[in-house]
Amino acid sequence: MFYDQAKIYVKGGDGGNGVVAFRREKYVPEGGPNGGDGGKGGNVVFQADEGLRTLVDFRYQRHYKAARGEHGGGKNMHGKNAEDLIVRVPVGTVVKDAETGEFLADFTQHGQTAVIARGGRGGRGNARFATAQNKAPAFAEKGEPGEERWVELELKVLADVGLIGFPNVGKSTLISVVSAAKPKIADYHFTTLVPNLGVVFVDEGKSFVMADIPGLIEGAHAGAGLGHDFLRHTERTRVLVHVLDISGSEGRDPIEDYKTINHELQLYNEELAQRIQVIAANKMDLPGAEENLARLQEYLGDKHEIFPMSAAVAEGVKPLVYRLAELLDEVTDAPTPVEHLKVTKVSEAPRFTVRYEDGVYVVEGREVEKHFAMTDFENEEAVKRFQQIMRRMGVEDELRKRGIKDGDVVRIKDLEFEYVI
Repeated sequence: MFYDQAKIYVKGGDGGNGVVAFRREKYVPEGGPNGGDGGKGGNVVFQADEGLRTLVDFRYQRHYKAARGEHGGGKNMHGKNAEDLIVRVPVGTVVKDAETGEFLADFTQHGQTAVIARGGRGGRGNARFATAQNKAPAFAEKGEPGEERWVELELKVLADVGLIGFPNVGKSTLISVVSAAKPKIADYHFTTLVPNLGVVFVDEGKSFVMADIPGLIEGAHAGAGLGHDFLRHTERTRVLVHVLDISGSEGRDPIEDYKTINHELQLYNEELAQRIQVIAANKMDLPGAEENLARLQEYLGDKHEIFPMSAAVAEGVKPLVYRLAELLDEVTDAPTPVEHLKVTKVSEAPRFTVRYEDGVYVVEGREVEKHFAMTDFENEEAVKRFQQIMRRMGVEDELRKRGIKDGDVVRIKDLEFEYVI
């Protein structure tokens, strides 16, 4: 089964904890702190693999979590960093943050990698906190939590040439004739429900990849039918072949079909409508084809090249294939991934926010929560350091601006405490 969309959860590994330790050696009175740092958590790394064709694996496994770093030890022994978790995805996959829509990665080449969820850094051991004023700190940091997020994966077929057109105009027949692809072919609409890829061999050492994009319908740009699912596969192609039933065998008008499909492309994305397009006037062996071809040639003029053909009996196919090869040599640059143009910039989140809710002052924010997670609240010295960090960040000043009074309750994550002036 061809799966081209998935939603999965990824989490970088937590950092290892720093440790509290002191030198305990004979003849070394008042040994200083020597607690080591924790190791870094593993990243979740996506890697493009040309051997994969669909996102089906993500249907059965939706959670990916990297290993945490090793905890530190005494004698300044640092914990080992965790290995990255490598998640393989097909070439052509686009990754976005499911909550914010932020663009994260666009995999267009085999072996390309991107860090999707970073591992947390290791907590520092007490040796790191020794100062002239505090020569024997009795606290250490916990490891930083790894990043976690839900991400959406979208596969866009990578092909040089894309076949577009209404259902049942002969796209599947054409690709089966010019390549070794064996798509399902039948005389009813929507025989093709997923893109079919075929390698077209032109001459020795010269070939290109053709994609049979499932048939479009009017309203596809707005998601009608399977519009968005189909249209996104046209974004990667360098040349479009518009297959028309020139005979009008189902009572259709090829000129109106041409107008409708190009209107859908333009509404979906203006850049697609400007891409190089050639016309495959298919079913020339049927009655009415010659008259409609003359009408189409008069209507289009020099706008597009037209190739009269009959895919069912393999007539007129070779001129189209050779011309496509020439066009691909002329169009060397791949189209700019359309996804880049659609991404909305995610504004930088504030360091912290304070809100009053049900009689409690709630302090939130990524940086505040990071320091919270790395603090051992069972250790009095660690708690004092956390309070100093909050004071330096301006949390206390903001609480006072909000009118906090002695004895009011403050909540950070799942910890509530009374405010003392």
